[in-house]
Amino acid sequence: MKWTPGTLLEMSGYYWKTCTLHAGVSLDIFTLIGSDTVSGETIAKKLGMEKRGLTLLLNGLTALDLLVKENDTYANTPEASTFLSKKSPQYIGYMILHHHHLAPSWVDMDKALFQGGPIRQKAAVSTEEWRESFLMGMFNMAMAIAPDLAKHLDLSGCQHLLDLGGGPGTFAIHFCLENPELAASVWDLPTTRPFAEKTIKKFGLENRISFIPGDYTQQEICSAPQFDAAWLSHILHGEGPDMAAKIIERAVAAVKPGGKIFIHEFILNNTMDGPLFPALFSLNMFLGTKQGQSYSEEQLKDMLKTNGVKDIVRLDFTGPTQSGILTGQVAHKRH
Repeated sequence: MKWTPGTLLEMSGYYWKTCTLHAGVSLDIFTLIGSDTVSGETIAKKLGMEKRGLTLLLNGLTALDLLVKENDTYANTPEASTFLSKKSPQYIGYMILHHHHLAPSWVDMDKALFQGGPIRQKAAVSTEEWRESFLMGMFNMAMAIAPDLAKHLDLSGCQHLLDLGGGPGTFAIHFCLENPELAASVWDLPTTRPFAEKTIKKFGLENRISFIPGDYTQQEICSAPQFDAAWLSHILHGEGPDMAAKIIERAVAAVKPGGKIFIHEFILNNTMDGPLFPALFSLNMFLGTKQGQSYSEEQLKDMLKTNGVKDIVRLDFTGPTQSGILTGQVAHKRH
């Protein structure tokens, strides 16, 4: 990109657009409008707020091509109906709310750099609201990837999959739907269990997918290898290099010899300065965790090799946020 005063100022003020979107989603305006055409006054009354400021927001959302305005009435654009209304199965608003909760720490990044560590505080929202936006956001993002990925991920010969840190179990669900002989175990914190079991039941897979409560940063996954494959999606970036390597060690130890391991992450190039999203995501981890970061392909491959994984390859896959997948074969028993 060629930087000029104009493009620099555009980048500097881009958060105006971001905050306008966040306000629209936080107030649930797109769900409120639904498939109707609604006046600004009606929306203001339903939200219990004065019309003046709300009208400015509605006009801003119209300028962003998220609403269509006619006289003093507003309707959703097709894109807003699809992605920003809770009535749509493709709703991504929970992840947008998660981004909204992260925003204050990004504003104070300079303070975090001087402090040398995370400054993010969850106190700005309730623990329940934070958890809901995060878990539902992860579910929405996984739902955008998992159905198609399940058609291409090679799980042939696998009977029992470990979905480590799988949250609501979205990937396990779609891998099982695509592979009728496959069963899975979602291994995650006890607080995730109600949401996971509800989601698994929704897809009618409670007889094939179990939930195992645990903390993979604190304990071994199992005493002996019992899984044919392990799926680690977006759990390593929350930890520093030593713990990330330990998690891989524990995952490999849970897989039978000859089994498969898959790592789905925001993978940096080996110079650590791109692609853009993984590079910025490393900053996000700096602001919110003690040691978390994005890892390069070389770093992840080295962690796998150290733990006895062979034939490591990167799959021909790029997620919506520049994520990638590494896979390899567990070559020998772990002790």
